[in-house]
Amino acid sequence: MLLSKADLTSLLQAKHASPHSVLGMHPTRHGRSPGVVARAFVSGASACEVIDVDAHPKKKFAMTRLAPEGLFEVFIPNRPEVFRYQLRASYPNGEFRQFFDPYCFLPTLGEQDLYLFNEGNEHRIYQKLGAHVRDLGGVPGVSFAVWAPSAARVSVVGNFNHWDGRYHPMRSLGASGVWELFIPGLAEGELYKFEIRDQQGHVRLKTDPYGTAFEPPPNNAAIVCNTRKFEWTDAAWLERRQGQAEQRDRPISIYEIHVGSWRRIPEDAGRPLSYRELGPQLADYALEMGFTHIEVLPLAEHPFEGSWGYQVTGFYAPTHRYGTPDDFAWFVNYLHSRGLGVILDWVPAHFPRDSFALAEFDGTHLYEHADPRQGAHMDWGTLIFNYGRNEVRCFLLANALAWCDRYHIDGLRVDAVASMLYLDYSRQEGQWVPNKFGGRENLEAIDFLRQVNDLVHQYYPGVLMIAEESTSFPGVSKPTREGGLGFDFKWNMGWMHDTLRYFAKEPIVRRFHQNDLTFAMLYQYAENFISVFSHDEVVHGKASLLFKMGAWHIAEKAANLRALFAHMWAWPGKKLLFMGGEFGQSSEWRHDASLDWHLCQYMDHEGIRLLVRDMNKLYTAEPALGASDLNPRGFRWLACNDADANVIAYLRCDPDEKSLLAVVGHFGGGTTRENYRIGVPRRGYWREVINSNSEYYGGTGVGNGGGRATEDVERDGFSQSLALTLPPLTTVVLKWTAEG
Repeated sequence: MLLSKADLTSLLQAKHASPHSVLGMHPTRHGRSPGVVARAFVSGASACEVIDVDAHPKKKFAMTRLAPEGLFEVFIPNRPEVFRYQLRASYPNGEFRQFFDPYCFLPTLGEQDLYLFNEGNEHRIYQKLGAHVRDLGGVPGVSFAVWAPSAARVSVVGNFNHWDGRYHPMRSLGASGVWELFIPGLAEGELYKFEIRDQQGHVRLKTDPYGTAFEPPPNNAAIVCNTRKFEWTDAAWLERRQGQAEQRDRPISIYEIHVGSWRRIPEDAGRPLSYRELGPQLADYALEMGFTHIEVLPLAEHPFEGSWGYQVTGFYAPTHRYGTPDDFAWFVNYLHSRGLGVILDWVPAHFPRDSFALAEFDGTHLYEHADPRQGAHMDWGTLIFNYGRNEVRCFLLANALAWCDRYHIDGLRVDAVASMLYLDYSRQEGQWVPNKFGGRENLEAIDFLRQVNDLVHQYYPGVLMIAEESTSFPGVSKPTREGGLGFDFKWNMGWMHDTLRYFAKEPIVRRFHQNDLTFAMLYQYAENFISVFSHDEVVHGKASLLFKMGAWHIAEKAANLRALFAHMWAWPGKKLLFMGGEFGQSSEWRHDASLDWHLCQYMDHEGIRLLVRDMNKLYTAEPALGASDLNPRGFRWLACNDADANVIAYLRCDPDEKSLLAVVGHFGGGTTRENYRIGVPRRGYWREVINSNSEYYGGTGVGNGGGRATEDVERDGFSQSLALTLPPLTTVVLKWTAEG
């Protein structure tokens, strides 16, 4: 036996930190004889031999079994250099298998790859780390690579080696902290994990941080998957998207959905739709409703359905729940073919503590901060990424790019940005660590957000970066070159809270809260805003949008919600509405049940849906709305001081004032206001294009008879005005159509 007893013991106990130095084939001397020594560790084999595959005829060299676990060795004299060989293993049941030795291949990562990764600038690191089907010198197999700098030993385990970490220990690539191994003969569909021995001798089984597919809980193993097989047909869509890269002020109306609960199949035990089932049904509905984009709650792999996808364990993998990665690619491709963009909720703010995933990955706080004042998320019991660590930043930057690259995603809505920006987010005094200047801003997270926004825009022009940011942090949607964070849009949380607070009041007391309707205009153009009513507003006891409305019976609640939606679509800002809100779902959203589509048989609900549909069509058709959301010249107050009447009125127009819309909201209850005068800037006929009280939407039908002509009566600073009929709980939209 040429192998030392120390090396033999280390291999058998799965403690060897440098398996490539002893396994495989190596030049050596045995006594005075030069030659090569070959060693193999083959699970379950009773005998093994080395086959010289280039010799004619092929030469065979029987190996000596050094241990019953399947460790073999042979010295081949008079062969001063290693040669191309295979192993032929025999098994007690009489079977045999011939294969290339995993320990005869060079590393699949080069020095430049590792340098850029450690520097935090390998933007395509997802093509290097993880598991990848490869062909090395005509030998098919799978390369595995994982970052675990503090590990004492890392092995690839799976069904192919009976989940035994002794048989495929990986090679350490030095100071990079990366471990790698090419296993010939493996292919797509193989289950695998990484078995990691830490410096204290503890062994932990971890899923691949860069895994592209996963099996269901509770095992959560990664699955070898080639994400490049799908044949995309959306080149025209991508070209058009790129052409819109600088055109942010265009109609964008987003339908936010949770894939698992949008619609279920009652005939099949209430199961959710698959990606391929969902695509056509969702596209038909969204196009009928006039939406331009679909936004999906996080679809990256997550073990707990109750997290709605916001506690991610597989950042690079579409969840298994609705199909394969190819199925998800088909879903996106199909929506593109129907003219719909796809926005994905992305969660770089935190990750769960599940023992099989990122937490304490190599026995140290690798992805998270060690100090709980920095690394523990107070609200969700999760862990916070260490944005100051180059390799962690690289992991997240590449993840954003991977979704755009592999799945042609049209936008990333970044979750919980406020929690990333502030070190004291949801913390009391003494529970957080100030930055190097003594401030509360998380400087590393801010740098990361700027970098990810710039990189996405650089590599994928036209992809939208959207921030869910609930504070007044300056410059969220300002370009980084101007000192901003570089997002395209920011959710308008302030407008949402104020507006819902107003509509939650009984109409009789709303006159005391007019400021809730008007205050948002003071900061409306400070950012590129999206007006949102998201999933967060219809869960955890907050009630559905319909049941938030300040009214006693369903008809008045429906009238309130119609008036609110008409006001929302007319107000500046892009639009986002969570599923179910568009037809006034009565109950709160449930992630494990279908929306209550049966409610659409009742006019109180169907009327809301029809109004949202028509507002979307008006929004996308009128330059005064969808193409003038971000221009302060596109908005003018007409009347906002008559709090006692619960009336506001404003003008929306395009920059050339060729398209003018007067929006009048009467949000009081009970009384129709006759001959209520609103001054307008132009004489002529103003056609009533939307009346949320129309019988068509389930209202009483009281309105303005199709429109009103101006009269030369001064009002609101204008020399002409409209005498309007304003039903209670109603928003009307009037379009100037002709000179008087």
